[in-house]
Amino acid sequence: MTQPTDIRRVPALLAGGMSEHMRTALNLAVDGLPVMPLRRGKLPFGNCPTCARNACGGRPNMKTAGACECPGPCHAWAAATTDPDVIASPAWASAWQRAAAAAYHPGGAGLTVVDLDDATAIAWARATLPVTRTVATTRGEHWIYRGPMPSANAVRPGVDIKSRAAYARWLENGTGVTAPLPDSVRALAVKEPPAPRRAPQSLTGPLGGRGGACPHRTPTYLDRGVSMAVQLITEARSEVHATVYRTFLAVLSTHGRCGCLTEAHVGRLFTAAQAKGESLRHCTDAWTNALTTLGL
Repeated sequence: MTQPTDIRRVPALLAGGMSEHMRTALNLAVDGLPVMPLRRGKLPFGNCPTCARNACGGRPNMKTAGACECPGPCHAWAAATTDPDVIASPAWASAWQRAAAAAYHPGGAGLTVVDLDDATAIAWARATLPVTRTVATTRGEHWIYRGPMPSANAVRPGVDIKSRAAYARWLENGTGVTAPLPDSVRALAVKEPPAPRRAPQSLTGPLGGRGGACPHRTPTYLDRGVSMAVQLITEARSEVHATVYRTFLAVLSTHGRCGCLTEAHVGRLFTAAQAKGESLRHCTDAWTNALTTLGL
C-alpha cells in the first residue's frame, strides 16, 4: 500500500517550475491517487537496465521476491505512488518532461474503472450498471466505482475493467457521485465455467430425429430457416457468442427433433459463426449446450 501523502510538502513543490503532467500528478496524489507517467501510446515507461525482466525482484506491491528501490518510474502500475518527493524527484522529473499523460492505479486508491470503449458499450452500461461518476474519454467513457476488484480485459465487447494490477489514464474529474462497486461489475470478471463435455455427435447424416415423416411441408422451409439463422449471426454487432448460442438453440428447437438437419446445414451455421470470430471450440460448445438444453 502506498503511504499517505504529506500535503504540507506539495505547495512548495508546485511552486517550482515543472511540467503540466507533474503538476497534475502532485494534485492527484493529495487526493490519495497513486500516480505514474505515461509515454506516447498510453504506455508506461520501460524498466531501466537494472530492472529489465524483473531482475531486481520487482516493486514490493507486485508481491514478488525482493523489494526494488529503483528511483525511476519502473514497473508500470506497481511504481504508482502518492509520495510527492518521489513524483518530483529528478528521476521522475525526466519522465514527466517526456510524458504524454498522467495515469493512476485505481486499485491502489480503492477504485474500479469500467472502461467503455465505444457507443455500443456505453449504451449497454447505461441500461445495465448503476449510475456513478463518469469521465469522458477519446472514444467512450470511464465509469468509476468505489471499491477494488481484480482487473480484466474484454469482459464484454468494448469493455475492460481496471482496478488492481492495472492503471488508467487521468483525464478529468468527471461528473456524478462515485457509487459503491456493484456485484454486477464484479461478476463481469468471473470466468464462465467450461461447457459440459459430451461425446461428439456425428453430423455425417441427418441429425438425431425421432424417425417418421418430416413435419415440415417442403425442404424450402428448412433452407429458409437456416438462411435466416446465418443472417442473424452475420449481422450481430455485439455479444456474438450469446447470439450464436441463441441462434443454434432456435434452429435446434425447430428442426432438431425431426431428423432433417444435415451436416451441410450445421456447417453453414458454424461457418457463419467462425466468420464473426468464434473458434471451432466455441461453436462446438454452443451447439452442445443447445442440445443439452433441449434434451436432444
